[in-house]
Amino acid sequence: MIVLCGFPLSNYYNKVKMALLEKGVDFTEERVGTGSKDEAIRAASPLGKVPFIKTPQGALCESQVIVDWLEAAYPQPALVPSDPYGAAKVRELATFIDLHLELVARELYAQAFFGGNVSENTQERVRKQLDKNIAGFKRLARFSPYVAGDTFTLADCSAWVSLPLVALATKSVLGEDLLAAHGVDWKSYGKRLGERPSAVRITEDRKADSAVPKS
Repeated sequence: MIVLCGFPLSNYYNKVKMALLEKGVDFTEERVGTGSKDEAIRAASPLGKVPFIKTPQGALCESQVIVDWLEAAYPQPALVPSDPYGAAKVRELATFIDLHLELVARELYAQAFFGGNVSENTQERVRKQLDKNIAGFKRLARFSPYVAGDTFTLADCSAWVSLPLVALATKSVLGEDLLAAHGVDWKSYGKRLGERPSAVRITEDRKADSAVPKS
């Protein structure tokens, strides 16, 4: 059986978890924090990042690698189109969200979510980059009603867990929800997807984990 390692507050953990749930794959969960020096964890995830999974064949890290493997190992129900170009377009969109939206906005998280501070220079640089990248994202995204078109895909696993973080971080630190400012109605999209059983499970698990005191 697959073991999903990480923690429920991680958006990339939940990206993989959503794919597992949507596919109906049996899995268990093992709580692992980031940056562990444990040799067994480093053998599975060399940088100590989460998520990673344990499979009967061995471990895999990096969320996009994991969901691509899941699609190949468990092809039904499909989370990418059957034609190679359509499948590539879904992965293009997922990669764009991960690298050009979430990873850029992540520079604001210390101040937005963890009580730290982000320099004005960093704020200006992030705003400029996100203004450019969100405009690019709008050229790819469809929201009709799913992010890649009329079918739920792997791109939604990225979008549903990460778009709210981009919006909340920019609102908190920059004083403006840059997604909304660019006309991306992420709230309606998030509410709609939040009704899916996979999203309900993830939300409930995240709330339950947040309520548990951490040692």
